[in-house]
Amino acid sequence: MAALALGIIGFGIMGERLLTQALPHPEFRLSGVWDPSPAAAARLAAADPAQRMAPDAGSVIEQCDVLYIAAPPAAHLPLARQALAAGRAVFLEKPLATDLTDAEAFVAEAEAAGARAAVNFPMASSPAVAQIAAWRDGIGATRSLAIGTHFGRWPRGWQHEAAGWLARRAEGGFTREVVSHFLFLARRQLGPLLLQSAAVTYPEGDGAETRIEATLTAGGLPVTLSGSVGAIAADEENSWVLEGGHGAIRLRNWSLAERRADDGRWATAPDAVPNDRMRPITLRAQMDKLAAMTRGEPHGLATLREALEVQRVVEAILAA
Repeated sequence: MAALALGIIGFGIMGERLLTQALPHPEFRLSGVWDPSPAAAARLAAADPAQRMAPDAGSVIEQCDVLYIAAPPAAHLPLARQALAAGRAVFLEKPLATDLTDAEAFVAEAEAAGARAAVNFPMASSPAVAQIAAWRDGIGATRSLAIGTHFGRWPRGWQHEAAGWLARRAEGGFTREVVSHFLFLARRQLGPLLLQSAAVTYPEGDGAETRIEATLTAGGLPVTLSGSVGAIAADEENSWVLEGGHGAIRLRNWSLAERRADDGRWATAPDAVPNDRMRPITLRAQMDKLAAMTRGEPHGLATLREALEVQRVVEAILAA
């Protein structure tokens, strides 16, 4: 089959990561990239010297079969609507939008039209998540889930170029950017999410949240959630811990699948690798699924409906 034309709008760290997997992928060819930033143009030239920045977003949409939208959140839905109207498949970064009402309307529109669209939650393709799922039967009836996401600073060091919006309350914050991944995992593994209570701390001005606490359910299972900025020395620490009647399993620091032994110690899966090594493996699997979605075939990517349910919870926490 002919290679699928991939367009990318937004060439920050996420756009660049996807590009590095797309270039050698046998089912894709890069048809265009657009980002207004001069720094993005320099990164593109370094990543693929044969590629030049497109003149505008419209030209990228015109030339692609599938559009990856990695621009800041306010641009997601205008670009997605334009691409879907042109008959393109769409792969969105989260959150879907900065306006939850608009996100609700967009998902309804896309579903009614049978649109080929998905959201980039990499845990849909993570080998570590697959290991966690394989272990679930061994811990007996599930009792509770605990999610923790903590940061030495926000944004993280590697996100400095996007700090202008990531550090702001309107579009950024760690709850939208990071907690959403673990809520997606809870939704997919356990069932529908329902927020029960939440508290959030903001700095003065328009800065993003510095602390959250919440209780919710996932498929009826009790879930506790906590997150903070500035309380740890490390850049980042996170965990997703599922307790059962006969033990517990967890995903730690994105890529480490672990199981608690009878003596209370955590044992890491033998094939576990740190996230910097796991990330390209997971993203390659995402690209395989993206090719299937673009061709109208079954795939396991996060659906628009799943992303919308996660966003509802995230925005409710942030409004608490």
